[in-house]
Amino acid sequence: MGTVTIGVSIAVPEPHGSLLQQRRAGFGDAAAHGIPTHVTLLPPTEVDDSELPAIEAYLAEVAAAGRPFAMRLSGTGTFRPLSPVVYVQVVEGAEVCAWLQKQVRDGSGPVARELQFPYHPHVTVAHGIDEAAMDRAFAELADYQAEWACTGFALYEQGGDGVWRKLREFAFGGAVVPPQAGHVERGTIPSR
Repeated sequence: MGTVTIGVSIAVPEPHGSLLQQRRAGFGDAAAHGIPTHVTLLPPTEVDDSELPAIEAYLAEVAAAGRPFAMRLSGTGTFRPLSPVVYVQVVEGAEVCAWLQKQVRDGSGPVARELQFPYHPHVTVAHGIDEAAMDRAFAELADYQAEWACTGFALYEQGGDGVWRKLREFAFGGAVVPPQAGHVERGTIPSR
């Protein structure tokens, strides 16, 4: 019996996820290849590994209460100087992400925890790298766009090697995909 580090997130689907991961690595973020591209619902949290079955059961309940929704990313933002992060903004679906993360961290659930910063859904594209590279990430992805229908979230575990691996996916209970999200699967980064 020991502890494990878990996280809960919405995966950014292909081809968008790999593209943003490659760009993150290209900006010099050494952690890029160990972190699937995502929108965080529960940040890295240490738990006793014996709690995983209860956590999975709870997350299944949260997902069952959820419904598919439109996710759209557009442009960049930053948490600097507070935190050394450049991100792609969630411009549609942010309210649902905020609701979901609150449910995941609910005080009555097995992974109740406070956040270090107020919750702000985003997709990190640079973290903890030099300022010039952060500025480049901010500028080069400023026109980035992606849209998809979000149909669930997943539980991840961070291995001893620092790599995050998916343990289980949780599909939302509703089968209806919002019509505005079902027709578009695109992600573009203008060439410069």
